Amino acid sequence: MAQLLASLAIGTLFGAGIAVSEMIDPARVIGFLDMAGRRDPTLAFVMIGALAVTIRAFALARRQGVTQALGSGFSIPAANGIDGGLILGSAIFGIGWGLSGFCPGPAIAALYSGLWPVIAFGISMLTGMVIFKFWGEKNG
Repeated sequence: MAQLLASLAIGTLFGAGIAVSEMIDPARVIGFLDMAGRRDPTLAFVMIGALAVTIRAFALARRQGVTQALGSGFSIPAANGIDGGLILGSAIFGIGWGLSGFCPGPAIAALYSGLWPVIAFGISMLTGMVIFKFWGEKNG
């Protein structure tokens, strides 16, 4: 029960953070990615802040062998190399983000709006996950 409540609190904090930073607004995200038109660099500050926290947390976890407070283990990916799967996955993610203005976290947080474009993105994202589950894991 404690793990469920902690997950709910962390998810709520994450959702509130991306809502306050307006990362759930596709127009804001597309403006950030628009290099040729009306550029909106404000989301860079959100990303820099997230990277600063994440880099420090990962460094601390590696140095001190940190374990999860609630649950059964904490693992940091060991892969450091760049391979075809990473490049393809990054390209698909970037193209989808640029076309829709959504990435997975903000899209899930924006589902509360009930707007069809958000729901369509969610369905597309789930479809991609299912395709990877049945095809990607076997071929990757």
